[in-house]
Amino acid sequence: MTLISVDDMSEEVVLLKFLRADRYIDYHAENIQAKAAELFGQNMTPVAKIRVAYEFVRDEITHSFDADADVITAKASDVLRYGTGICHAKANLLAALLRSQGIPTGFRFQRLTLADDDSEGYCIHAYNAVWLGGRWIELDARGNCDGINAQFSLDEPKLAFQARPEYEECFYEGIYASPHPASMQMLETAKTISEIRATIPDRVMEFPDLILDQ
Repeated sequence: MTLISVDDMSEEVVLLKFLRADRYIDYHAENIQAKAAELFGQNMTPVAKIRVAYEFVRDEITHSFDADADVITAKASDVLRYGTGICHAKANLLAALLRSQGIPTGFRFQRLTLADDDSEGYCIHAYNAVWLGGRWIELDARGNCDGINAQFSLDEPKLAFQARPEYEECFYEGIYASPHPASMQMLETAKTISEIRATIPDRVMEFPDLILDQ
């Protein structure tokens, strides 16, 4: 996909936003650095690094809903420490691992129903966009289970979910450099999985750092 900067800055300056560490993408944490050293060989190509990081987060870190986890995580280092997180938290970990290698990584958001239909309301789903060879690829590390089969792809995205217009599901435009603020606040305060289900945000109010040029 081709993207343009919201504020028309140079490509190099814009990409710096997608390399920063912050409270949730805390790739300087000791356990993140140790896992990066374990996952990434010295001579690995960027493609190989992206793939191994993606498959590790997708397959080895459980989705908290699937596992009915009793711990709630938000920061990448906590997601790695406890081995679980919802989609937003897992996206933080993938971003942290890749940014630790100097690979620009951002976030994309999707509005989905909580149930098969709209009877239980909506939530915001998060996945990643990764800068590779002058373009962005989309990777969804939510974790596969019955009916979900996200895969690594350099071409057409193979995501966990499609958007169903009949239920007012949608993809939010553009790529964000930071995690979704409302979802991070929710994860900071929630104590149980049921509390997440009851309070998970259902819309994105912020403007993207990059927008699609279509």
